[in-house]
Amino acid sequence: MKRAKLMMLMTQAPFFSIFNLLPSPRSVVTMSNNTQLETIFNQKKILRSRVRKALKGMDPSARFQEDNAIQNIILDAPWFRSSQRLCAYISCSSLREVDTSKVLSEILQNPAKEGHTEMGKRLYVPRVEDKNSYMRMLNITHMDDLISNSMNILEPAPVDADGKEREDVMQATDPVDLLLLPVEVNPYVFLFAHSGLAFDKSGRRLGRGGGYYDTFLKNYLELVKERNWKQPLLVALSYSVQIMNEEVIPVTPNDFPVDALVSPAGVIPITTAAQERCH
Repeated sequence: MKRAKLMMLMTQAPFFSIFNLLPSPRSVVTMSNNTQLETIFNQKKILRSRVRKALKGMDPSARFQEDNAIQNIILDAPWFRSSQRLCAYISCSSLREVDTSKVLSEILQNPAKEGHTEMGKRLYVPRVEDKNSYMRMLNITHMDDLISNSMNILEPAPVDADGKEREDVMQATDPVDLLLLPVEVNPYVFLFAHSGLAFDKSGRRLGRGGGYYDTFLKNYLELVKERNWKQPLLVALSYSVQIMNEEVIPVTPNDFPVDALVSPAGVIPITTAAQERCH
């Protein structure tokens, strides 16, 4: 499907009208005082409330269909198939995140072995360490490596079955090429999968308010720059009701935009890097 047709489909989604009633923030916000910051936080709070309501109202069968469509698009995408090291979130149904179980299972059926990354993918998944926005991405090779935390969310145990500490992506000798993010909103490809509550079509991501992904991204991208690695592709997975018109989501200097969105309608490349790698 061509990008023009994709954009037309997304703009025709009925959910967009909800957010058109909100005042449009400036493209770049410079914090000059606490009042501006408080205004942005209040705008985000309103958006989170409306998106959560829309997610809660999704028909279960429609959610199931969108989950499958999004994961199939990812699994068939050249930028995913060519990735060798990636970070991806573990979906939580109670948080109404886009399901990633099919993608994770595909990766873990043929994980990369130590010293043999060309034979599979090396996967890092999040582990929350404290309430101060500190999150690590640890390597796993099996779904059995995951345990439920105090909030009943699956995450990797800090050590493996042999008592050996799991590799932290911040200590890895090679970069990841892809990062898959949830929303509330070199020859290697670094893929990150993002989570969040909502995204707009200019790449802004509305998270759940904890700051875990933004803090992690800040630290990891600083490491990438320090080591002169190629920057990973930041890809957000989003239900159709989570995508908004351009510049609807208010941002602060600490918010990181994404490179591309994957929705049930297809891939929406946003940055030049995504346009080059998603076509």
